[in-house]
Parts: sequence; C-alpha cells; structure tokens
Amino acid sequence: MTELLEQGLLKLGLTLSEKQLNQFVQYYELLIEKNKVMNLTAITEYSEVVHKHFLDSLSIVLSPVFRGEGRVLDVGTGAGFPGIPLKIAFPDLEVTLLDSLNKRVNFLIEVADKLGLEKIECIHGRAEDMGREEIYREKFDFCVSRAVAALPVLAEYGMPFIKKGGYFIPYKSIKIEEELKEATRAVKLLSGEIKDIVSFTIPNTEIERTLIVIKKTAPIAKIYPRKAGIPKKEPLI
Repeated sequence: MTELLEQGLLKLGLTLSEKQLNQFVQYYELLIEKNKVMNLTAITEYSEVVHKHFLDSLSIVLSPVFRGEGRVLDVGTGAGFPGIPLKIAFPDLEVTLLDSLNKRVNFLIEVADKLGLEKIECIHGRAEDMGREEIYREKFDFCVSRAVAALPVLAEYGMPFIKKGGYFIPYKSIKIEEELKEATRAVKLLSGEIKDIVSFTIPNTEIERTLIVIKKTAPIAKIYPRKAGIPKKEPLI
C-alpha cells in the first residue's frame, strides 16, 4: 500500500522509514473513517490522497529554505494538511496546527495520539486572534498554509506568527500572477519580502503548484493582524 507514496517521495528526494510509511497509511485510514461523519475532504481515493494531500504537503522540500527543522505553524490546517505530513516526514519539527473549527481540531488531536506524534500542538481559534497572543506572536520559524485564502488575506493571517528571519510559505496553484500583484502592498506592510517563487508539478501527476517564499524582515506593526473578519472583508491591497 505504500509503494505509490514511496515512488512520489523519491522524486521529492525523500526516503522514509517503515514506521513513517505506516503512519501515512494509518493517517489515511483515520481520515476516511472520520470523513464518513464530518466533512474533512472531498478527496477520498487512496491514490488521490497520496498525490493531492500527502505529496503536495511535502513538496515544501522543493523550496530553498526549508530543511525539516524548527518550529512550524500550519494556519487553517483543516484535516491536517500540510502540517501532519510534515510532522510524520520530519519528526524533529515542532508543529502547531491551527483551525477555526473545533471538530477538526479534535480529529487532529486523535490523529496525533494514534500515530504517536510528539512535539505537536492542535489549537482551536482564528488566525487573527491567535496572532495577537504573546505565546504565538512572532514565535515560529515557518508558517505554512494551503488553499485558505487569497494571498493579501493569507499574508495577514500568517505573517504575525513568524519571527524575524523566518518564512511564510503558502501553497498556491500555478496561476498566481494576479495574486502576487495584489499582495505587494500587504507583504510590505506586514514586514515581509518575497524571496522566491518555486513552481513545480506534484510527483507522478500533471498538477502544477507554486510555493511563495516570503521572508520576515522585521517585527510586525502592532496593528496587525486586524480584528477577526476584517482581513477578508478589507484586504491590504
């Protein structure tokens, strides 16, 4: 059952232990079982979960700054992507999963427990609120997010969590030119600088993706993030 995953991992330059491969299988089984009673993902076929969730999540290794070390926050993690695949593949990472729906957070806690994952925290809350909490504000080496919002909005969700010198790396589709233009002002206001744009195809698929590598260059202004709901209603464009 792990052969398909192993083939894709090789193309990302990754080799996992039997224990790690089995954790991915177990994660898949938990995901499908829980998906019967709550909406976690529309993607349920094993091969599609491997490619569109697992390998997509791990594709951050294609960025020039990610080394599988440090403290990572996953904003709007949903069913745990990309945070849990990253935690499985890089056990030394300290991972915090943030989601606004308590049911999903409870599922993530269950996954972490059954997979025996350590140094992982699952928290219920909105990014705009958590980004003002002293224990989370500017404390992370990396913030990641996948398919949550347009980049000007997403930047305000993620940048407050990153320490100076850290990176915000959102996962995007290949068509990001317009979003990048709209996000120029937001990134600057939020003490960020776009350092790299990494485009690629998910292994063994024709799905094109882009990682936007944004470096935090200075402490963020105290007015950010704005109150919950405002970044989406009034994006910094």
